[in-house]
Amino acid sequence: MNAEKSISNAQKSTLIEKIGYGFGDMSSSMFWKIFTAYLPFFYSTIFGLSLVDATFLMLVTRVWDAVSDPMMGVIADRTQTKWGKYRPFLLWCAIPFAVCGILLFTTPDTVYMWKRIWAYITYILMMTVYTAINVPYGAMLGVITNDSDEKTVFSSYRMFFAYGGSFIVLAGWEPLCQMFNKIRGIDASINDAASWQYAMIVVAVCCTLLFFLTFAMTKEKVKSAPKESSVFTDLGSLFNNAPWWILLGGVLFFNFFNAVRYTVGPFFFASIVGDGAMLSIFSAEFLFYAGIFFAVGEVANMIGVSMTPMITRQIGKKTTFIICLLLLILFSSAFYFVPCTPTGYWMMMLLQVIISVLTGIVAPLVWSMYADIADYAELKFNTVSTGLIFSSSSMAQKFGGAIGGSAVTAILAIVNYNTAEGAVQTESALMWVKIIMSFLPAVVALLSLFFIGLYPLTTKRMKEIQAELAVKRNN
Repeated sequence: MNAEKSISNAQKSTLIEKIGYGFGDMSSSMFWKIFTAYLPFFYSTIFGLSLVDATFLMLVTRVWDAVSDPMMGVIADRTQTKWGKYRPFLLWCAIPFAVCGILLFTTPDTVYMWKRIWAYITYILMMTVYTAINVPYGAMLGVITNDSDEKTVFSSYRMFFAYGGSFIVLAGWEPLCQMFNKIRGIDASINDAASWQYAMIVVAVCCTLLFFLTFAMTKEKVKSAPKESSVFTDLGSLFNNAPWWILLGGVLFFNFFNAVRYTVGPFFFASIVGDGAMLSIFSAEFLFYAGIFFAVGEVANMIGVSMTPMITRQIGKKTTFIICLLLLILFSSAFYFVPCTPTGYWMMMLLQVIISVLTGIVAPLVWSMYADIADYAELKFNTVSTGLIFSSSSMAQKFGGAIGGSAVTAILAIVNYNTAEGAVQTESALMWVKIIMSFLPAVVALLSLFFIGLYPLTTKRMKEIQAELAVKRNN
């Protein structure tokens, strides 16, 4: 008898459950986008680490992440509680998640060596707790419903709310820090360590509440027997899963693409665009800064997410992924040639919208393709390791973020980018900031395209796999 039990038509998922599931990634994304967009800037400009030390910090700590993600997948697959396998971790880890985020943005008043130690400890703690809550949350997609179409819908809700949370935090982060500056009687333009910490406290409280709501509003409907296969069996089937390796490579570089753009963004606006840049709409003017640039991108991401099911029904997941990557290469490269003029600012926003719509289309595909790989693994290897397989996506996200963030700070260090407040940059440093914002993401998208071109689980192949699984599960 197969470990997975079918759910009846009476157990179809409700709108409340889909919204509740979306709240979970809304919480995770609020933290993740702050880490991606502002943490390298925080470490090098506010916390006081050198660019070289910030680079090694973000890179070295990912060695632990490489181990902790699969470990968490194995642990979650073997967890049995009255609330299910994966859902309880939302309840258990929500508060530690918030506390670690606050500690990460806390600047101790001590000598440089101890600050470096503090940075390593808090960063490792944050990523460990992020893994402990995010891997089980992702794996919930496999047990909320066993209906393939509903999984796609849940994935779309997840990404829609994720981008919604990202929009809120990116648009509000700098104004929130400035608000605390004003409350404390500090010039709003100063990047003050304490104000950044207070802003993180506000975000952390919101994230905790969102995870509690996800726990309360969802259920695990697909029940499974306790895990009987060994860890080595599960890992063996994973390492022999060729589609997993291929998708892992494609997703790693896709996440690298996003991480590079978010990491260099604050540096790009600080040194290329500069303070006081304005967007003019008729007679009204609005401040053009990194937060609003990326926040508008999050709205465009949401538009892209809503388009995904319609597009994939017509041309399939793999083809959709490939076309999006080709367009990302083109439009990212075009960013280099945009001038820093009032008209150029609008061109930057237009390119940001196009690029973000494309990345928004791809985002739900990633989770849906991992679900396909789980079905492939069940058929080929007779293993049900949803948590382990979904943990690889978290691992790719973190590696992509680490490599992307580290690459940016490393290049800036090599070209002698000056992180001092109000520093004047050399022409060479400015040119490299523009290259990192444009051509480097384009090259990364090309590498992702190479892997996705090899991906074997096409729409036709998945129909065959699902038909075989239907027979197998009913026997």
